[in-house]
Amino acid sequence: MNIANECVGCIVNQSLKVADAIHADNELKDKLFSTVEHLSKDFSYANTPPEIAADVYEIMAEIANKQDLYDEVKELSTKKAQSFLPFLQEKLKNSDKKLLTATKIAVAGNVIDLAAQVAFSLDEELSKVFHTEFSHDDFGALEEMLSNAAKVVILGDNVGEHIFDYLFIQTLKELYPNVVYTYMVRGKPIINDVTMKEAKEAGFDKLCNFVDSGVNTPGFAYNRASKEAQILFDEADLVISKGMGNYESLSPTHRDKVCFLLKVKCNVVANSLGREVGDIICKVV
Repeated sequence: MNIANECVGCIVNQSLKVADAIHADNELKDKLFSTVEHLSKDFSYANTPPEIAADVYEIMAEIANKQDLYDEVKELSTKKAQSFLPFLQEKLKNSDKKLLTATKIAVAGNVIDLAAQVAFSLDEELSKVFHTEFSHDDFGALEEMLSNAAKVVILGDNVGEHIFDYLFIQTLKELYPNVVYTYMVRGKPIINDVTMKEAKEAGFDKLCNFVDSGVNTPGFAYNRASKEAQILFDEADLVISKGMGNYESLSPTHRDKVCFLLKVKCNVVANSLGREVGDIICKVV
């Protein structure tokens, strides 16, 4: 999906979030904001929000002289997510609908999003997600596709959320042990998205295949992906796409059997889905 007018202000305001994350002084904060505001005048409405964001964040990183603008925040997000593991593991252990419970956990983690228009509390989300229905509910189709799949690709999204993705994939392996699972991450630091560094620290190398997609965008931009990632994406029997950035990048997509799992955190995505901000989505295309 291409950017809308509302996306422009959102991306400009992200410069202030970056300034806070890197503890910028007033001079650097003003420079980041004015630079992004100037860039916004030439944003192409033929591009997706993640494509625009990738270019903007690259310039902000140069100005700040810092490759990973959110490295400190990502560490805190991981620790926060890990603190919920005993509770979530107990939920899964006692669940008589393990796939649904694991899917809800994976979606709950999607609230950890530093680029979102609206912020949500992870604590609050986990307290209610198991009692919340999917606003767009294709869970039955997801379950059926998993039962017939041999190769499944999961597109990762944010750091912290990836801890919940680990539980999700663990559960998938228990329920569908003959499937080959691949977890795909970003090619370089971009916003708070998960990269090979965080995935390896979380143990994904021992859990499943995990692949650097090669993309520099906060969403799986197929045309920017490595050849290996494109082949894995095309040949999978099912692609499970986590989060808004991947949804924005893959709407539309050239293939079918893609399941979008996300929390709606902005009006533009809400309008695209015909849903409301705050809804949780399980949509198969």
